[in-house]
Amino acid sequence: MHATAVIQMARGKGKTIPIKLLSSAGTGFFYTTRKNVTRNTEKLAFVKFDPVVRKHVLFNEAKIK
Repeated sequence: MHATAVIQMARGKGKTIPIKLLSSAGTGFFYTTRKNVTRNTEKLAFVKFDPVVRKHVLFNEAKIK
């Protein structure tokens, strides 16, 4: 092995999971994001823009299937 060779060490599993933020307006529109499950144990909810109804509405966390 050469002195300039880089050794890749194994990484641990990530602590974030992908989630879906589903519109509460019932349009079916959603955003996707990642959530750190060790820091945030409760479900996320954001007020974001829903382009289907063209308003800011509440988006609640849902599982990605």
